[in-house]
Amino acid sequence: MAITAAMVKELRERTGAGMMDCKNVLTETDGDMERSIEVLREKGLAKAAKKAGRVASEGLVRIAFSPNLKAAAIVEVNSETDFVAKNEDFIGFVEAAAKLAVEAKWNDLEDFLALPHDKGTLKDKLNGLISTIGENLNIRRAQKLERPGAVYVGYTHGGGRIGVVMGFETEASHEEIAVAGKDVAMQVASMSPRFIDESQIDPEYIESEKKILMQQALNEGKPANIVEKMVAGRLKKELKETCLLEQKFVKNPEITVAQYIKEAADALKKPLKVVEMVRYEVGEGIEKREENFAEEVAKQIGG
Repeated sequence: MAITAAMVKELRERTGAGMMDCKNVLTETDGDMERSIEVLREKGLAKAAKKAGRVASEGLVRIAFSPNLKAAAIVEVNSETDFVAKNEDFIGFVEAAAKLAVEAKWNDLEDFLALPHDKGTLKDKLNGLISTIGENLNIRRAQKLERPGAVYVGYTHGGGRIGVVMGFETEASHEEIAVAGKDVAMQVASMSPRFIDESQIDPEYIESEKKILMQQALNEGKPANIVEKMVAGRLKKELKETCLLEQKFVKNPEITVAQYIKEAADALKKPLKVVEMVRYEVGEGIEKREENFAEEVAKQIGG
């Protein structure tokens, strides 16, 4: 039976489920509306959809590695409350998702959610957890790193609030670079660099920053003839703060991260170069809902 847009619309309105979920289920049931509603309920999609509008800005970051440490993955799964982020079932799910991310082949988040997992897909498992826990949960992002010649090291901070994965190009083993690798990963967790070094920076970003700094200097009433020199100095300072290798090493501010890595490489008598860097922090960039606790309690009592 041909599935029409009107059928998808009706099912969506009756269940609150996502458009693609409605279309897929209608196809699966050959257009049987009542059976489609049952299937959505069975899969937990109808209930999950009703929670989808609620802000999920808490959660966990987890990292995982292949047995030879030549591949790594990092995943962020969000929940509405920090309380749920400490739930054993939730923690188990995030850890399983990270393990699946490093073991399987996938291209994007849609592929990732569709991976087979526990008698269904990863998305099915997530929807089941939403139904059980009663909060909106969301696999917000995931990334797999598998660069030829790279060895991976990771670090998590704050019980999983921040996760970092570092890729090093080296002839050394993971055991040999474990300490230095963790130190650099801790630096990234602490100082949030945006780039490894200046070679990674998009020229458009530099031009944009230059314009902003120029306007700031002019607004401060600085003479036009010295603004350019001032901007060059300010830009250099900013790039030192935003590029990992230029930053002061947190464990020894007398040296830069680049100098620390060189010292580690010299001690190993093997090259050691940072080639990949990923940092996730739970909820970064998500607009969090601010509610008065007393008002929330009153709402619940009134309900």
